[in-house]
Amino acid sequence: MHKPMKSLLAICVLAAAGAAFAQEQVVNLYSARHYATDEALYSGFTKATGIKVNRVDSDDAGIMARLKAEGTASPADVILLVDAARLYRGEADGLFLPVRSKVLEDAIPANLRATPAADGGIAWFGLSTRARVIVYNKAKVNKDDVDTYEELGDPKNKGKLCIRSGSHPYNLSLFGAVTEHMGEQKAEAWLKGVVNNLARAPKGGDTDQIKAVAAGECDIAVTNSYYLARLMRSEKPEDKAVVEKVAVVFPNQQSWGTHMNIAGGAVARHTKHQANAIKFLEYLASPEAQNYFANGNNEWPAAKGVDPGNPALKAMTDGKPFKSETIPIGAVGANTVKVQQMLDRVGFR
Repeated sequence: MHKPMKSLLAICVLAAAGAAFAQEQVVNLYSARHYATDEALYSGFTKATGIKVNRVDSDDAGIMARLKAEGTASPADVILLVDAARLYRGEADGLFLPVRSKVLEDAIPANLRATPAADGGIAWFGLSTRARVIVYNKAKVNKDDVDTYEELGDPKNKGKLCIRSGSHPYNLSLFGAVTEHMGEQKAEAWLKGVVNNLARAPKGGDTDQIKAVAAGECDIAVTNSYYLARLMRSEKPEDKAVVEKVAVVFPNQQSWGTHMNIAGGAVARHTKHQANAIKFLEYLASPEAQNYFANGNNEWPAAKGVDPGNPALKAMTDGKPFKSETIPIGAVGANTVKVQQMLDRVGFR
């Protein structure tokens, strides 16, 4: 082979290698989900597509701060967050890239995703849902006294309620939903009633509230459904004892339905692998991945038509469907700033 031909071949090889590098088959994930069972999701995606998942774990606030600090230099392609208010804030701060995907738009109901931008792009999609339910001491409380969120602020339940910090995102989203349903004035009066009904100052996480009901420290508590499901699926005698003493109610079945929060995903604003990022989100909406969400962390699938087959979730509702609220989850997130101001006014820390 002549030298010029060899040189030309070498240039072509180097160009091809450069192009391959530029299109490296990876997706860089910033995730606030800290569930060991999610590992199956990532390996399943790689097996199906050949795309490697590089993951950075942090909490939601840490991820948002990192994205802002990195700016256009951020290597992030996909962001996974675990609360509607946080997803809304990421969208409002311009941290996400609105995208079009028929797969995602067909799979995820409109109320569980961001409102489309002017060009039709969607900034984030819900991938799993969890109910904000009421747990009560079944030996001391009548279910009819706690089967609505409104009753958490009713004087009949004075001194009976345990709940985590009012400013925790799970509560901010619940209160944002109540505000959407009631209006600001009534919602603030309700929050004042909730404060008046506290059995103790807010502290701990959702599991602590359930255990406090079982221990007799309070009679009523608010929790995300998957915390109760974990206890229900536990083989530990102490967890079984807690579950034996409590019952659960899905509030507002005769009105607007139970508040549902989401874990969701978005494409990062400055992604370098946009096609791979969209493929990853599409995979997370597939029946295979949705079942990992359901059975790995005891969440309901967000995608339409996927039966989770989770025994604890089925036991909570006696295997029957329940009514969930249908307000846009983005509206819930948008209310959280005004909710925080209400909490400050009523002294709910």
